[in-house]
Amino acid sequence: MTWGDGTRAVRAGLPEPKAYEPTLPGPVFAAHYHLPGEPTGPYTYGRDENPTWTHLERAIGELEAPGEPGVETVVFASGMAAISSVLFSQLRAGDVVVLPADGYQALALVRAQLEAYGIEVRTAPTGGDAQLSVLEGARLLWIETPSNPGLDICDIRRLVAAAHAGGARVAVDNTLATPLGQRPLELGADFSVASGTKGLTGHGDILLGHVTCRDASLAASVRRWRKIAGAIPGPMEAWLAHRSLATLQLRVDRQCATALALAEALSAREDVTGLRYPGLPGDPSHKVAAGQMRRFGSVVSFVLPDRERAESFLAGLRLVDDATSFGGVRSTAERRGRWGGDAVPEGFVRFSVGAEDAEDLVADVLRALDEAG
Repeated sequence: MTWGDGTRAVRAGLPEPKAYEPTLPGPVFAAHYHLPGEPTGPYTYGRDENPTWTHLERAIGELEAPGEPGVETVVFASGMAAISSVLFSQLRAGDVVVLPADGYQALALVRAQLEAYGIEVRTAPTGGDAQLSVLEGARLLWIETPSNPGLDICDIRRLVAAAHAGGARVAVDNTLATPLGQRPLELGADFSVASGTKGLTGHGDILLGHVTCRDASLAASVRRWRKIAGAIPGPMEAWLAHRSLATLQLRVDRQCATALALAEALSAREDVTGLRYPGLPGDPSHKVAAGQMRRFGSVVSFVLPDRERAESFLAGLRLVDDATSFGGVRSTAERRGRWGGDAVPEGFVRFSVGAEDAEDLVADVLRALDEAG
């Protein structure tokens, strides 16, 4: 059957109904299982598999690639564990990997480790498909679109075609978009990777990551890395994540609509520069984004005149937490330059829109801007 996003999110990964059993079974806490004779069953040891993971992995797979039974998802203890699983399972000494120069700041730590293992790392910005210029001879291309925190967009189809023509595989960090905003596998990517800590689960109470592939051998290599590294999610976290997926479409639609309203309001402010939101018709990346994204996400970025103005603005917000994550039901914002590692101005603000009433949130932001000025 062809289902809408909301129906799919509510039903994804649920087991077949059984009389008097819960519709979503509770978390299975088990380090080992009864294992008589030859170990041929699906569950043998807690580091390898868990029934609660299985339900969640099926659910995410249904969201990442609806109607494709061969798709496999592997869940991890965090987004960084998922990212590391692809990079370190696919690359060997002497290989070349292309990373975004403007991606998630922890990629700098990954780069140092890759280079320590004898892997050549090349970087280029996300915007303008600039990674094409350093792609020759690469084994793996890593795309982050929209980029974090700058919200630049690259053309996934174009980069995938070029990478595959040169023999490289492609991984897309889809954290900002979520599977309801963008489906990298449908655009040709080999790996769709995301931090479930953010919008996928959306409540700011668990760490989680996942990798989804069409190719069973690629999924097996990622799963093997999870076993070796032990980067496994707890059953309670996996169960909470699956429970949270039921409201994904409701949350994402509300957040995207409010993010657009906020971006439109900010676009009229003289004290706001560098405004980025892919859903704005005037955004530099809107045309490319509209060709590959189904929803434009919950994050808006902009620049205030200086550090002091940004910090005063953040301190004056009443409905927004000053926090470093994004994608949650409660709005968060931060002056991103406080961490270092991102090439952004001192007054750069990354704003994650939550599920508050749009009128209330926009009014709070405009008031805080007025008072900060």
